[in-house]
Amino acid sequence: MSAANERQHVRELARQAAGIAAGRANEEIKQRWRDVNALRKPDRAPVWCRPVGAWPELLPEESLVCTEPWLRPVERRLRRILIKHDIGDDSPVESSFAVAAAFDIDPPNVWGVDVARRRPADAGGAWAYDPPLRSEADFERLRLPRYTYNRARTDEALARAGELLGDILPPRLTCGPPLSATLCTAAAELRGLTQMMMDMADEPELVHRLMAHLRDGTLRAMAQVAETGLLTPNNAGPMTCSDPLHEPDGGTVTYKSLWCMANSQEFDQVSPAMWEELCLSYQIPIIERFGLAGYGCCEDLTRKIDAVLSIPNLRIFVCSAWTDLDK
Repeated sequence: MSAANERQHVRELARQAAGIAAGRANEEIKQRWRDVNALRKPDRAPVWCRPVGAWPELLPEESLVCTEPWLRPVERRLRRILIKHDIGDDSPVESSFAVAAAFDIDPPNVWGVDVARRRPADAGGAWAYDPPLRSEADFERLRLPRYTYNRARTDEALARAGELLGDILPPRLTCGPPLSATLCTAAAELRGLTQMMMDMADEPELVHRLMAHLRDGTLRAMAQVAETGLLTPNNAGPMTCSDPLHEPDGGTVTYKSLWCMANSQEFDQVSPAMWEELCLSYQIPIIERFGLAGYGCCEDLTRKIDAVLSIPNLRIFVCSAWTDLDK
């Protein structure tokens, strides 16, 4: 397919998405989420199908038409919208095309060490996870990241989206929190999940040191992004679609206008007291900066309910398939 035809293909996908966004059913979906998240009674409970790792089955890479590197992710994104529409769940569709503000990160690997490496196991020819923080001395290599707004890259992305889709789905600049409040996922990547669990019993001070570093780095990065004045509310997507959370202070959006979603999946098998001490206590200073929060994912929080409810701005308690609903 020629470059011109690829562009026409993407524009046609955008027209279909825009049609869905303008439909009455889409507004009903948004109102359903708004009512739930404002603690009003909705017409019915909203339903959200989140494919996550099943996307390659629903939309295989080889089924994408575009070959131009910058058009291919746009096609993928628009086709996912159409697939979700065919599924028929309560996924709201926006009438604009979100373009994320670009930031340069120093160090580029965020925390100063490379993660997700693999090494051959000692026997059997299998592969094992090789975390970068293998000894206490490795902790000295950790750094606090710095986020710097890249106006040129952002303007280029906005211009490109506007030229392609501006008359169908106008580009909209978005800017959200730079790092996750979950923290324990990064901790497990850096130290290794098995070793981190051993540390909790043998050397808890190392876990405190790592979690404090991740908390401080996340708060610092959040401040750097907020200083740009570019933050935008994130209350449009599924689950967190809601009424506005907070009026901008002097016209500037703060994290009080945003949702925060966090979880503790890596601490699923950790006792409530140890989880609260080594995980939740480091997450709350981040979570409480936001307007509203949701907590939980695939972990079982049955024995940790009281501490989850201590999150001051909690609005969504995620009950996984392993949660004891009676309790």
